[in-house]
Amino acid sequence: MATDQKLELVRSVPMFCRLGRSEQEQVAGLLDEVDVPAGRVLMRQGDPGREMFIVVSGTFRVDRDGRQIAERGPGSVLGEISLISEGPRTATITASSPARLLVAGHREFHDLMDGHPAVKMQVLEGLAEKVRVLESDGLH
Repeated sequence: MATDQKLELVRSVPMFCRLGRSEQEQVAGLLDEVDVPAGRVLMRQGDPGREMFIVVSGTFRVDRDGRQIAERGPGSVLGEISLISEGPRTATITASSPARLLVAGHREFHDLMDGHPAVKMQVLEGLAEKVRVLESDGLH
């Protein structure tokens, strides 16, 4: 994926859309592209998390405690809690179809957040919004 395409995808993600161009470019520069086959478990509930993913194409099933709670598609961010902490994953996420992802590692993203408080603030606001949505849906 070309750098311009990564940048456009970063801009379309609510967690990053309000960042300045420079910060968006730095986020895009951290992302590696990965293809995932249908049926691949991307993360398991309870396992440690060390990266986050942005869905470029494909769909993912989100399960918590053995039951499906959501489905995510293009533009979704998965595993972003790992940007703040390397704690256990809160859900199991499985590719429902062949998919393409952009992935950012915990250490690299933490270095970016440490150097750019605006990025850290946007990540925290994005997490807060996700918690609000989960609470309003009764999915806790």
